[in-house]
Amino acid sequence: IPSGVTTIPDQCFDGCSSLESVTIPEGVTDIGASAFRFCNLNALTLPESLTTLGSNAFESCKSLKTIKIPSGVTTIPDKCFDGCSSLESVTIPEGVTTIGDYAFYGCNLNALTLPESLTTLGSNAFYSCKSLKTIKIPSGVTTIHYQCFNGCSSLESVTIPEGVTAIEAYAFGSCNLNALKLPESLTTLGSNAFESCKS
Repeated sequence: IPSGVTTIPDQCFDGCSSLESVTIPEGVTDIGASAFRFCNLNALTLPESLTTLGSNAFESCKSLKTIKIPSGVTTIPDKCFDGCSSLESVTIPEGVTTIGDYAFYGCNLNALTLPESLTTLGSNAFYSCKSLKTIKIPSGVTTIHYQCFNGCSSLESVTIPEGVTAIEAYAFGSCNLNALKLPESLTTLGSNAFESCKS
């Protein structure tokens, strides 16, 4: 991408299934919706100038293994990395407040640190991240939405802070939790919230 470009528009490289490498220069502030969906990117460096990531921006980039979210980004939108089945590591900086629906659905994350700035965790955000073992919910989150960690079959430990008032349906279904302490602030437990947590 040339150095004068500031926006990569919606669907710009959508479906370029042989695209393995892209260089995004400093100065780019916006990556649009579905901009690199269904590409074959195996490595990616996002510029520190970036502030906006569009929904589905890197959906189904199945060869992508690691990603570092720049410090100016505050929202990881719906389906941003949905179906990135090789994605093992993501660095989410302080300042991110929202992780959207299906944002990391079906990824291969084996470790994850959520920033304390986070207030919104979308439904299905980490659905079927089968390698994830532990998670600490930040203190600003009040609701763990529908199926947020459903199908995280290796998830053994979750820390849920005081302040969480709702755990929605199937939020931790089919996890491998071996111990759990629910906060005193909790007022709503959704149906099947811990279904098939066999440990």
